[in-house]
Formats: sequence, C-alpha cells, structure tokens
Amino acid sequence: MTDTSAPVALTPQPSPAYRWLVLIVISVAMFGNYYVYDSIAPIADILKSELGFTDANYGTLFSVYSLAAVIVLLLGGVIIDRYGTVKSTIIFGAICTFSAILMVTTSDFWVMVVARFLLGLGSEPLIVAITCALAKWFKGRELGFAFGINLTIARLGSFSADWMPTWVPSAFTGWRGPLLIAAGIGTLCLLSALVYGALEARANRRYGLGEAGETDKLVLSDLFRFTKSYWFVVALCVTFYSAIFPFRGFSIKFFMEAWELTRDTAGQFNSVLPLAAMIATPLFGLLVDKVGNRALFMVFGSFMMMPVFLMMAYQVTPLVVPVAMMGVAFSLIPAVMWPSVAYIVDEKRLGTAYAVMTLVQQIGVMGMPLVIGFLNDHYQASAENPAGHNPGMWAFSILGFLALFFAIMLRREETGPNAHGLETIKAGSKG
Repeated sequence: MTDTSAPVALTPQPSPAYRWLVLIVISVAMFGNYYVYDSIAPIADILKSELGFTDANYGTLFSVYSLAAVIVLLLGGVIIDRYGTVKSTIIFGAICTFSAILMVTTSDFWVMVVARFLLGLGSEPLIVAITCALAKWFKGRELGFAFGINLTIARLGSFSADWMPTWVPSAFTGWRGPLLIAAGIGTLCLLSALVYGALEARANRRYGLGEAGETDKLVLSDLFRFTKSYWFVVALCVTFYSAIFPFRGFSIKFFMEAWELTRDTAGQFNSVLPLAAMIATPLFGLLVDKVGNRALFMVFGSFMMMPVFLMMAYQVTPLVVPVAMMGVAFSLIPAVMWPSVAYIVDEKRLGTAYAVMTLVQQIGVMGMPLVIGFLNDHYQASAENPAGHNPGMWAFSILGFLALFFAIMLRREETGPNAHGLETIKAGSKG
C-alpha cells in the first residue's frame, strides 16, 4: 500500500533572473521582426528613383505582407499547437530572417514581393508563438508586465528603423545599404529563437515549467453570439489601424516631398508614434482601469485622430502639432480597445473574438496601401507636386471620421440598457 502521508516535493522553478533573461531574449526576436517590417519606409523615394518603383508598387510591398498575415491567421494556431512554442519560434524566426536576406539580394520587384509575403507568413505567427511562450514563463500580475516589456522592445525595432537615416546616413547612398542593415538585424529573429530554445531546453531538464494556454482559434459559430458593442469595437479597430499603419509606410516620403524635410528629420517625426506608444500606452491603460469610461476614451482618441491628416496635407499648423495628436491617439486607442473586448465577450469565446478582430484588421491594412499608392500615382504626388499627396490624405481622413463614428456608436450602446460595463467598471470594482 502506498504511503500518501509523505510530503510531496515541490517542483523547483526557474529563478526570476532566468525568467527575465528568457523575456529579453525572445523580445529581441520581436525587435528584429519589427525593424525588418519598417525598414523600407525610409527608402521609398530611393526605390522610386533608382529602381523605377511606383507608389503603387511600394504600397504592394506592404499589402502583400498583410495578405500573408490573413492567410496565416485563418490557419489559426495549428502549427504552434502541433510543434510547441520553441520549434514554432525557430521556424517562424527563420522565415523572417530569410525574407530579410532575400529582400536585399534582388532589385526585381516581384522577388521583393515574395520576400515581403514570406515576412508576413513568418512575422504574425512568430508574434503568436512568443505570446504563448511568455504565458509559460510568467503568471498572474507578472504576465501583464512581461507583455508590456515585450511590446516595448518590439516597438524599439520600429523606432530604430525610423531613425536609421540619422544613425547610419552613409547607408542611404542607394537602396541596398539600408536593406543590408535590415537583413543583419533580421538575423536576430532566428538567433534569438535559437537561444530561447536552448534556455527552455535547459529549464525543462532542471525545472517544472507550466504550459501555455491554447492558441486563439476562430470558431465561426461564435460570430452569431457577439453583441453590437463587439462589432463596433471591430469596426473601430479596422478603420483605426487601416489609417495608422499604411500612413506610417508612406509618411517619410510624404514628409520629405510635402514638407521638404530631410530624410533623417522625416524619420524622426515618423518615430514619434512608436515612441509615444512605448511610453504612454501603459499609462493610459492604468488611467482607464482607474476611472472607467472606456468607450468615452475611445471617442476622445478617435476625435484626436480625425483631423490630423488634413492638418498635415494643408499645413495649417506646424507639423509637430498633428504628429503629437496622432501619437496620443496611437497610444490611447489600443490601450483601451483591446482590453475592452474581454468585458464584452464571454471568456470562452475570447479566442474567436480576438482572432476575428485581428483578421479584419489585417484585411483593412492590406487594402489601404494599394489605395494610397494608386492615388499618389494618379495625382502624380512628388516633391515637384506635393499637392498630389492630398487625395491620399483625404482617404486617411475619411477613415479617421469613420473611426470616430464607430466610437460614438459604441459609447451610445454602452450607456444604454445593453451595456457591458465599459463605462462603469473600474479596477478593483466588482462590476
């Protein structure tokens, strides 16, 4: 007979230092990923002058990334669930690295399209795999903080890409130099994944690690159970990101041609968005948790974003004013929007809710660069004709107006009889 009275030995756990080391290592992979994605923004004009790319060609390089992301998101987390976080991180990190290297080896537009498509295939599931990995290594209150650190390091990649003309001006004598730097930094996606794999293998031999939760999956039947509030949030999400991310892709070229800025100054202005997000998004999250009124905050953020594109187009104020307003909106809306879904949707359907939201977002981000590229080419936007950028800025502004409309509709719904508590629930309250 087995003696059950003996004390059960607790499984040893990794030290805090070891866990934070893992966090830094896998976040470096995200840094490389974000850098590669944004690395073509500072060379849009060089691709046009040296390789004969049109703005439509340039927009396609962003759109094809989102097309790949949509395909991957439709597959859900099948690969991650099957192969685990370590193998998945290495596989997707390798794809990201290869795409960055392929990008710099060719001047052919269609090969570059393939490279950006591969980046989309690797990048989005890499983010999911890293998120799952963090859930294994951090629990409770530490998890939110770990996610925040991870995202901050990732956005440093975007910030660094925007500042590349300032830090390495000698690389911008042609199109290949900046992409060569991006390829070098892109190797971090694979190298960091390999180091993470080694760290986890060592930990599995010595410690008891938890398991990551299931990857978010799309369950179509759940779509019919979502309320109006959820769909207003989704609509806000797609209009907001369809304006912000495509604008960032074209903005350095726009600042140079319409505002006559140097390449390094244009990159610095473009970097305000990721910098503001790194600093202000966590602060806005704390503020909203304390005071509630989540829908009202989304209305305010959307209102801040609505006029900025026309302010830039017609130069009614110094450039710093609309850029600062966009920085506030880019920090505030995501800080409120994504957590709000958890208040609106049942916990068992959150996977579907976030999967749909991300999918629709990517579809919007896929289409808008093609629209802007077409408008810029049609109206011959250039340094000689800066007004040719105005139709594209009007298109962005329309999205800003729609974002405000959906935020107002959400606010109206959440102050009515079918509210979910977005305006009333505060941190520490019971509901």
